[in-house]
Amino acid sequence: MEKKFKRTTVTSALPYANGGVHIGHLAGVYVPADIYVRYLRLKGEDVMFIGGSDEHGVPVTQRARKEGITPQQVVDRYHKMIKDSFEEFGISFDVYSRTTSATHHQFASDFFRKLYDDGKLIERTTKQFYDEATGTFKTDRDIVGECPYCHNEANGDQCEKCGRDLDPTELINPRSKESGAQLVLRDTTNWFLPLNEYEGWLKQWILEGHKEWRSNVYGQCKSWLDMELQPRAMTRDLDWGIPVPVEGAEGKVLYVWFDAPIGYISNTKELCESNPQRWGTWQQWWQQEDTRLVHFIGKDNIVFHCIIFPVMMKAHGGYIMPDNVPANEFLNLEGDKISTSRNWAVWLHEYLRDFPGKQDVLRYALTASAPETKDNDFTWAEFQARNNNELVAVYGNFVNRALQLTQKYYEGVVPACGELTDYDRETIAEFKDVKQKVENLLDNFKFRDAQKEAMNLARIGNKYIADCEPWKVIKTDPERVKTIINISLQLTANLAIAFEPFLPFSSKKLYQMLNVEPLGWENLGSTELLKAGHQLAKPELLFEKIEDEAIQAQMDRLERIKKENAQSSESYQAGLNGQVVKGEDEVNEAANVKVEPVKPEVTFDDFEKLDIRVGTVVSCEKVKKSNKLLKFEIADGELTSPSGEDGKGLRTILSGIAQHYQPEDLVGKQVCFIANFPPRKMMGLESQGMILSAVDADGSLSVITPQREVKPGSQVG
Repeated sequence: MEKKFKRTTVTSALPYANGGVHIGHLAGVYVPADIYVRYLRLKGEDVMFIGGSDEHGVPVTQRARKEGITPQQVVDRYHKMIKDSFEEFGISFDVYSRTTSATHHQFASDFFRKLYDDGKLIERTTKQFYDEATGTFKTDRDIVGECPYCHNEANGDQCEKCGRDLDPTELINPRSKESGAQLVLRDTTNWFLPLNEYEGWLKQWILEGHKEWRSNVYGQCKSWLDMELQPRAMTRDLDWGIPVPVEGAEGKVLYVWFDAPIGYISNTKELCESNPQRWGTWQQWWQQEDTRLVHFIGKDNIVFHCIIFPVMMKAHGGYIMPDNVPANEFLNLEGDKISTSRNWAVWLHEYLRDFPGKQDVLRYALTASAPETKDNDFTWAEFQARNNNELVAVYGNFVNRALQLTQKYYEGVVPACGELTDYDRETIAEFKDVKQKVENLLDNFKFRDAQKEAMNLARIGNKYIADCEPWKVIKTDPERVKTIINISLQLTANLAIAFEPFLPFSSKKLYQMLNVEPLGWENLGSTELLKAGHQLAKPELLFEKIEDEAIQAQMDRLERIKKENAQSSESYQAGLNGQVVKGEDEVNEAANVKVEPVKPEVTFDDFEKLDIRVGTVVSCEKVKKSNKLLKFEIADGELTSPSGEDGKGLRTILSGIAQHYQPEDLVGKQVCFIANFPPRKMMGLESQGMILSAVDADGSLSVITPQREVKPGSQVG
């Protein structure tokens, strides 16, 4: 007998606050989670949707070092960017908090201390790579070297080029990302969670108790359990994170994969304490047996949410276990693996800029090609086709025909339904059971198929109008047309309900055109949603065609990124071979370019007066009321100004390159700038330097950057 639950706790994986959200994140986690939560709310169920930023871990410290700022500055920026993007995209979290909050720090620290006090952790000394130049131990992500398989540059945990998982000890010439120094192995002590002691319980709970889980989730869990689990470290030798609350553990923090999932619980606590009348206590959502817990994650997080986090909660005691973990596979981009380090991604904040008002188009396209059981591919051509051939030509076309015909024949007033023909009854019967079909699919986390069922309503509607031909029948049997239009409008109203979980912005717009409040999920399939005599609002197009030019712009962007990555790879290979590579075409082209003559000679003393430095672009934006100026905030390594004043770490520089770069394309890049120019006022803003650019023969500008990453404030000379 299926267990009945009183409430549902839904979590979605916490994104790292060291970058934006891309379509892989959306397709794998956030769109399906949002569809499911919206569906439960529409059914009137008690559900809490928990999100938040994961702000600890090595990726954050790497980003901070790259930009010459503090980890806190990094997470503050990206937490806001991620949160704002989710809100604009319609991901309807009940709470979106962060793991740097005081509530989370205390909760995670107390959680660890209880495990420690109860003797559930074991202390071990192991060998780990150590950077003698910085005096710090290095985690996998902080180590770089030559891949032993494809001989490209690789991180300590994975080679991006060939895709192999690696152990840092496999790398050829492992070195520190931070200092570039060769690494040595040293002893260090950490606390481990003995996963092996819970293996029997895990096998019973997952392999026997949850055979209904998706095959990819069940299969990965079985693979781990068949290999025999080993103790796993729950602490790390780092200076960014939650300090280990144990005497003698100075310089150690909680492992990010111990700390992060606890964020689900601490974020719940924050929400409940902010509104206890609505939400009750956090214990209700995490410790009561009548609560259902569902984790939405990507496949790379399965082991953490199905094995490590459940063992943590089991060892602690008092917590419910996840009822389902509907993890998706990976979404690729144009046939290649999405990679944040290679910038091979479609970023949500950029999509929202390039396709304003088209949140639902991306939601639809990602759901239609969701990697639910295997990796799938996102292409801009398919995105365009989904919009033009399905949203516009099927859904939008039917809605527009139904509303425009009502406007034309009845001045926007819903006509009364007359006597039904056999064909009318057949059509009505086709969409009567849509509610049951969609619910069965959503209850089993089959979002792609559920969206197809919703779209099928529009296909039924288009066929009905095309077969009935009201524009012809109006001349011979006007009473018959009233019935045709009434049924078409009832179908339109059903579409607004059916698509609410999937396309919330479009359903809201459609409700406005129908001039009604949301009609309620319980009424899906009804033929009496709009009463005769009801006045509709003025019809508008529900979706717009996306032109080839918009798609080509995205393809051009990806092509530029591909070339940049290829050049970077060539530079690395040249470094391995001890030689400089320059293509024949590049040499020939350079020989034929007409350049400006050399300016009059200057003395070395004149040149020495210029203080040229390298800085990292922390933020960049267009200056209001200016077509040319960009405003940069640059991390300069806390340089001291010529006047002797200590630097703040960030300096503002205005540069007239707005016609050559999009501001967001420059964030995170390193640039060369003159540091000792006197401050200059432009457009009411003070510029504290000059960014160096090269002017090509065609007049285009290219910002000068160092060949490899250096510490902000490094001198050029």
